[in-house]
Amino acid sequence: MAIVQKIAKPEWLKVRAPGGESFVSIREMMRARKLATVCEEARCPNMGECWGGGTATIMVMGDTCTRGCRFCNVKTSKNPPALDEREPLHVAYSLKDMGLDYIVITTVDRDDLPDQGATHFAKIVKEIKRVNPELKLETLAGDFQGSREHLEILLNSKGIDVFAHNIETVERLTSYVRDRRAGYRQSLSVLKNAKEIDSNVVTKSSIMLGLGEAEEEVVQAMKDCLDVGVEIFTLGQYLRPTTRHLEVKDFIHPDQFAKYQKIGMDLGFRYVASGPLVRSSYRAGEFFIKAFLEEKKRSVQWS
Repeated sequence: MAIVQKIAKPEWLKVRAPGGESFVSIREMMRARKLATVCEEARCPNMGECWGGGTATIMVMGDTCTRGCRFCNVKTSKNPPALDEREPLHVAYSLKDMGLDYIVITTVDRDDLPDQGATHFAKIVKEIKRVNPELKLETLAGDFQGSREHLEILLNSKGIDVFAHNIETVERLTSYVRDRRAGYRQSLSVLKNAKEIDSNVVTKSSIMLGLGEAEEEVVQAMKDCLDVGVEIFTLGQYLRPTTRHLEVKDFIHPDQFAKYQKIGMDLGFRYVASGPLVRSSYRAGEFFIKAFLEEKKRSVQWS
């Protein structure tokens, strides 16, 4: 029997255990209000930093996804529990009590619903902005099976400042990494349609590295995203959640991440976050995004 040699995790991927007053406060509030966070579900390595800094990524429409991407630790089922009609108000007032000024709302895929949950997601966005009008809101959305009509329902909520949808990996590896109902070109069409539906919304996407991709494939993924109007791009190291998930092929050195960041900025992105511990909703880009949104708001007012 062949012996499989595991790649040792390098020093640059080791993080301190989460803690601190703000971290504990966020954790207790999330649990008391029964809010699911992708931070915990996906075992994000930045949870300590983000929660310690007073921000988190909230996951709505339940904690069970209808898809089974091979990299993701969120639990899956063909028939998840029904949506909670009280969720929009619950989330909106919970955020008000938390006093945040920037929040990321993400969602599981709900292929079991006629509109993949677009109407419910839009209600959440509307309620969040009604109760928290100054809050900057980023949505990390699914692909709605490529439906422009369902995407319009979400974007017509008129409360989204940043619309994010992740292509996740390079085109060659998409069918290996993602659920069969997802698709590289389908994701690009989602990002393209989002910009066409609302030209004022900032669009964002993300990719994981360490799954066997080549540098030229990563650069091509950047170009493909730029071609559909993506303004913000993030790159991070894939970390295997459990032994049931895809193995890590390579641990990408920080110098290579720095190279990708320069390439991305040279290609024309407004902002690129690139590093071993960067995730799509990583707070390192939050400060730039808030400033970028204010800049866009001023330009619209003076145009």
